[in-house]
Amino acid sequence: MKIAIEGCMHGDLDNVYKTLQHLEKSQNTKIDLLLCCGDFQAVRNQNDLKSLAVPERYRAMNSFWKYYSGLEVAPYPTIFIGGNHEASNYLWELYYGGWAAPNIYFLGAAGVVKFGNVRIGGLSGIYKHFDYKSGHYERPPYDRNTIKSAYHVREYDVRKLMQVEEPIDIFLSHDWPVRITDHGDWEELVRNKPFFREEIEGKRLGSKAAAQLLEKLKPQFWFSAHLHCKFAALVQHGEGGPVTKFLALDKCLPGRDFLQVVEIESEAGPYEIQYDEEWLAITRMFNNAFPLTRKGADFRGVNLEMEDCRKWVRSKLQERDCKPSEFVRTVPCYDPSQAGVEGASAVNPRNPQTEYLLRLLELPYLLDRNPEAKDMSPYPSLIPSGPGGNYSEDIPIDDVDDDDDEVESET
Repeated sequence: MKIAIEGCMHGDLDNVYKTLQHLEKSQNTKIDLLLCCGDFQAVRNQNDLKSLAVPERYRAMNSFWKYYSGLEVAPYPTIFIGGNHEASNYLWELYYGGWAAPNIYFLGAAGVVKFGNVRIGGLSGIYKHFDYKSGHYERPPYDRNTIKSAYHVREYDVRKLMQVEEPIDIFLSHDWPVRITDHGDWEELVRNKPFFREEIEGKRLGSKAAAQLLEKLKPQFWFSAHLHCKFAALVQHGEGGPVTKFLALDKCLPGRDFLQVVEIESEAGPYEIQYDEEWLAITRMFNNAFPLTRKGADFRGVNLEMEDCRKWVRSKLQERDCKPSEFVRTVPCYDPSQAGVEGASAVNPRNPQTEYLLRLLELPYLLDRNPEAKDMSPYPSLIPSGPGGNYSEDIPIDDVDDDDDEVESET
């Protein structure tokens, strides 16, 4: 199986797909799947732009809306995770994962799926210590603080991924696992990005949550983006243990290293995206601890007896199809003939795909629960100080679209 990996999409689906089609023709090869490591920007209409954490002058429709509307169809099955420049209102509809457009699948805040017999996992967002133990309290429409905190990684989602025991072939994260630079040519990286030196030497460049998952899951491949540069590393897990091949890629711009193709052993095709039994069982087991206010999750009531839960999930998947339900449009699509006219509703609907999965797992729909509801969790949230929060972990990035007082300099 040949899999293409792309770094930060930034809504430029047209050019990424055209690049892959050119590669297929020039190299006489066939790409089976495209993976994107975040900043996908699944913007459906002008209302979605309000949930995109970028300076207003950089808010643009780009090309995803064409695929959402059906004007264009993704020529390759595409799986993506979220980064820190996303239409967070739409991704919240698909918190558990689902089709963002025909043939374009979002892995969710955290998720694992199968493509053929290849297991692909991922974690959306970026790590910020002051929000890590918070619940998912943000709801659209976002204010100047929640538009940022909405994409910060939460302990709840990481804890779920830490329960995965079966081998993961490929894992995606937006920011890099902290200290991954210890396993590659960090000096060459610093020559190209000198402002990374202090963070690297201080062992602060990257995500502590991602590093924890890398140590636990030990996937064959780990792909990231976020820092707008290419960086490769090999992680040896213990003496004689498995090796993870790490690769970070750039964003889609001419002359940048934003695309890589890898070949992975797999069963013969055709391939399709399917639910993962173990992941659905974990989702079901952890649902009663889903934190939906500022308070952190209380994991004490989570039953970690996996065997019975997996048998139950297996029986449900046998009754139905293992494939996710079909894509459904939930809001009007952007109409370029009406550019500048905000005709799309600001209502945030329930996504039928999410409702389908929750019915399958016999779980309640909680995504529209009032985040101000009383929460008896004993674990307090770590709230950043000051009106805009303490963003001392930020890394300066040399891209003009990220260098602005209105947003965090998080690429």
